[in-house]
Amino acid sequence: MDIRKNNKVDEEAERLKEQRLQEYAAKKAKKPALIAKSSILLDVKPWDDETDMAKLEECVRSVQVDGLLWGASKLVPVGYGIKKLQINCVVEDDKVGTDFLEEAITKFEDYVQSVDVAAFNKI
Repeated sequence: MDIRKNNKVDEEAERLKEQRLQEYAAKKAKKPALIAKSSILLDVKPWDDETDMAKLEECVRSVQVDGLLWGASKLVPVGYGIKKLQINCVVEDDKVGTDFLEEAITKFEDYVQSVDVAAFNKI
């Protein structure tokens, strides 16, 4: 008799365990997946002190793709009257990378000499 009771108890426990696992899986499926993002600070250097920095910034901000959000920018003196553009952006790691940003910005070769990543932080 004891064996039958144990089997019945085991079956009930197994059924309850399976039900809880299904409930947990359903609850977890409803949660949105966490999107990995990074904050990137770029140094965009012009050719010389005669480069139109407003136009340079306009060109940089014209790079628009899904997963890229431009933020604050400022002009930082480099030397000899030359200023570089320091601009912040937030990217979704799966959609936009630093290589893509550098290539897209350096395409504006009339204004941009080089692009460097000054800071890179995971959010």
